[in-house]
Amino acid sequence: MPKQIPWWVGGIAMSLLFYFTFSIYGANRPIGASTGMAYISSIVFGLDSNNYKYVAEIEKSGAWEAVMLVGVFFGGLFMSLFITKTFHISYIPTLWKERKNNSIKSRMIWSFIAGFMLMFGARLAGGCNAGHILSGGSQLAISGIVFAIVALGTGVITGRFFYKKKVCKND
Repeated sequence: MPKQIPWWVGGIAMSLLFYFTFSIYGANRPIGASTGMAYISSIVFGLDSNNYKYVAEIEKSGAWEAVMLVGVFFGGLFMSLFITKTFHISYIPTLWKERKNNSIKSRMIWSFIAGFMLMFGARLAGGCNAGHILSGGSQLAISGIVFAIVALGTGVITGRFFYKKKVCKND
C-alpha cells in the first residue's frame, strides 16, 4: 500500500508555496507554466530577443517559470520514488484501455493533439490554467475563479464525451 499524505499537509505546502512565490520574500510574481514552455522552446529553436518581440517579452518571466517546471518535475519524481513509492511507467492508462483501445500509437497521437491544443489555448488566453486558476484563484480574482469554473466544467464535459463507455452488442 503506497504511503498517503494527508490533505492538510498538501494545503499547507501549497499555501507556503504561494506565499513565497507571490511575496517580496520570494519570486514576487504569479505562478504559471506556459510562458516557461515558450521560453524553453525559444532556446531549443534558437530564437533570440533581438529578432523576436515575443521572446523579449517573456525572457525574464519565462526563465523563472522554466526553472520552476524543472523543479516540479524533479519534485514529483522524488515524491513518487521515495515518499509515496508509487512511481511506475504506463504508456496506456487504465481508463484509456477500458474506454478506447490498447494502441500506444493512438494514445501518443491523442496526447500530442490534446497537449498542442492546451498550449495553443494557453497562449491565446495570455496564460495557462496554472496561472489563471492557481495564481488568480488564490488571490480571489474574479477572472481566476470564472476561468476555473469554465475550465473544469468543459473538462468534465469533454471527459464524458471522449471517455464514453463502449457499447457492447449481445448476439
